[in-house]
Amino acid sequence: MSAHKEEPKYAIYINGKTYSKENARISVFDHGFLYGDGAFEGVRIYDGKIFRLNHHIERFFDSMKALNITPPMSREKTRKVIIDTIKEAGFRNGQVRPIITRGTGMLGLDPRNCTEGPTFIVIAYGYATPFAGGKEGIKAITSTVRRIPPECLDQKIKSLNYLNSVMAKIEAISAGADEAIMLDINGHIAEGTGDNIFMVKNGVILSPFLTSALGGITRQTVIEVAEQEKYKVEIGTFTLYNLYTADEVFLTGTNIEIIPVLEIDGRVINDGKVGKITQHLKKAYIEFVKGEVEVII
Repeated sequence: MSAHKEEPKYAIYINGKTYSKENARISVFDHGFLYGDGAFEGVRIYDGKIFRLNHHIERFFDSMKALNITPPMSREKTRKVIIDTIKEAGFRNGQVRPIITRGTGMLGLDPRNCTEGPTFIVIAYGYATPFAGGKEGIKAITSTVRRIPPECLDQKIKSLNYLNSVMAKIEAISAGADEAIMLDINGHIAEGTGDNIFMVKNGVILSPFLTSALGGITRQTVIEVAEQEKYKVEIGTFTLYNLYTADEVFLTGTNIEIIPVLEIDGRVINDGKVGKITQHLKKAYIEFVKGEVEVII
């Protein structure tokens, strides 16, 4: 569901060195590759400003702590490496993806097999335009693939294991849809394959609890923006009934920002038109981002 199709500019940092896209390599024995044993972040850059980098670094370190991966460097050093990699790529609009894996070692699940590591990677790549743009609205289905419950693996860890989401995305593609909405094991709405979900009903903005979903930084920003714009926001437990009968539905994420959902499982939302509150939030979100000055490249 990416709105960016042009070939971006790249710079890739791996354990102290920076490489071109063509020359970047990690070992086939890296446990991130073998077992999805690691974590990552996705951070947007708008006109030379890194959007909420501090928030992303904190979540990155929280994921490492939850996975019991020792950070290879401090938060300040991590921030510097990220900024330096963006500068090396030479763009003002794009995304940067810091990645951590447990490291390289022998085959086998035992983390003690990782005799070299962790592996720290930063991928910086540019966009031609600052904001997502793209489709005015998308078509979605609900997936038969359920979100993993916290009793099995807490989805608040932004881990490298996205197979659950990949399988749901395959369902969406097979159904001719743009995105899949995933439920938890109790049938409650969780999130999209890589984005959070919001509904609007009678002027109130609704979003599910994060029991089986990642707490998106874009999601939290949208909630802040909505409250600044004097909308009432309710976080709760919602079912497909709430989704099908919503006045408006939209998804939020690093890449897509805010994107309206106009059809779900054959049910047309708001007569297939982008809702007024969604339109207002999209504009307000852009203005908020323009005023964000956490880090300037």
